[in-house]
Parts: sequence; structure tokens; C-alpha cells
Amino acid sequence: MQVTELNGIHVNYRDEGEGPAVVFCNSLGTDMRLWDKVLPLLRPGLRLIRYDKRGHGLTDATPAPYGMGTLVRDAEVLLDHLEVRDCVFMGCSIGGLIAQGLAAKRLDQVRALVLSNTGAKIGTREMWQQRLDLMAREGVEALADTIMERWFSPPFREGAEMIAWRNLLTRTPLAGYSGCSAAIAGTDFYTTTAALSLPALGIAGGHDGSTPPDLVRETMGLIKGSRFELIQQAGHLPMIEQPEAYAQLLNTFFEEIGHG
Repeated sequence: MQVTELNGIHVNYRDEGEGPAVVFCNSLGTDMRLWDKVLPLLRPGLRLIRYDKRGHGLTDATPAPYGMGTLVRDAEVLLDHLEVRDCVFMGCSIGGLIAQGLAAKRLDQVRALVLSNTGAKIGTREMWQQRLDLMAREGVEALADTIMERWFSPPFREGAEMIAWRNLLTRTPLAGYSGCSAAIAGTDFYTTTAALSLPALGIAGGHDGSTPPDLVRETMGLIKGSRFELIQQAGHLPMIEQPEAYAQLLNTFFEEIGHG
């Protein structure tokens, strides 16, 4: 555990290894453990940085709502604190939105993107407001079963591991989950992402009910020279369901761009 006070909150992060940096930003309702299965499968000679975003894991949960600019600023300040430049920044779901926002703001920090199970815009304000209203009445638990169906393929949902991820979701602070949900609701990066020019890999899951493959493919089409990959037998979190296939895509991408 490594904790530092940045941008008005205590941020929990992990900084391991030496070499070119790869920064991992997790999805809504998870923490840095999202990447546990993938990291040991990555090529050696990389500096691997993970962090719990605001309101998740062991990072402080400030009162909701949050703005996407605040979440991007959190990432920016952490990378400045760690003296990171020219990293590959990879984000899943809301982490992918943070990645797009950071790349648009700080190209000195980001040399390439991995956008996993995300979009330039995710859902509608109306959809997110319905979820926020339900959470305000009944908590995150009210959404949990529906979220599990969106997150995981049918075979994975039959296993015991899904219960652990459901528990992690429902134990996310309400302020953190609703705060980040509000940030997603207010974000449309179509114009800013279309202006990006850097190496980018998009990854989608064939059973993803939260950010379907067509949304990821459309988003990658905004970035000149990007590449799109589909992992068929996975949902919204392919790094959990198919870590070997996921790591292979990352290692190939790192090799192609000369990172590590």
C-alpha cells in the first residue's frame, strides 16, 4: 500500500518495477485489484502503476457529485507526483474516459492509450439519472444483479468468483459510486477524442452489456491510426475473464510501439 495526499484527497496507489511506465485506471465499482491477473503476464522491463480513483478502493470518497475534470486532474496530479512522462495510460470503462481526458490535456504524460470497454460517451444523462435516483433510495445493492449481467458472460456468472466482484461493487462507498456515475453522465468526449493523434488500442468484450463492442469500435474510429480488438468470450471486464488473451493484446501493442 502506498498512500499520498494529492488534489485534496488521500490516494491509494501501487508503483512497481522499473522501465517505461504503464498506468492502469479501473472501472466503476472496482479497485486496483481489477488488474491482478494481467500484471504477472506482461512483458518484463515495465514500470506498472495502479491507483484507486476517487471514491473507490482505499482512496478517499469525497461528497458526490464529481466532475470528469476532477477525475482527470486526480490522475494528472498523481503522475506529476510520480514524475511520470510518456506513459501508456490504460483505462477500463470510466477509466477509459479518464484516459481520453488526460491525453487531451497532457500529451507530455501520455504517449499511447489503451481504451478498454469504454467509449467517448457512455450512456445518456437520463439513464444515469435513473440509476442515481435508485441508488439514493436503495443504495448500490439495488443495481448489483443487473450490473453483474452487464459485466460478465453467462459462464462466468455461474462461478464463485463473480460473488467476490459483486461484493466489491456493493461495498463501494455510495458517494464514490454515485459521484463517478455523475461524472460519466456529464461527459461527451467525441470532439476532444477525435482531435487526438497517438497510438491507441481499443479492447472490447463480446458479451459486454455496459459498453458493447460497437461503441468501443466507434470510439477507436475517432483516433487516427488506432486499432480495435475483440475478445469474444468476455464481458465488460475481459482482464478478469480472459487475462491471458488480454495480456497478449497488451504485450503485442507494447512491442509495436516500442514500449519496454
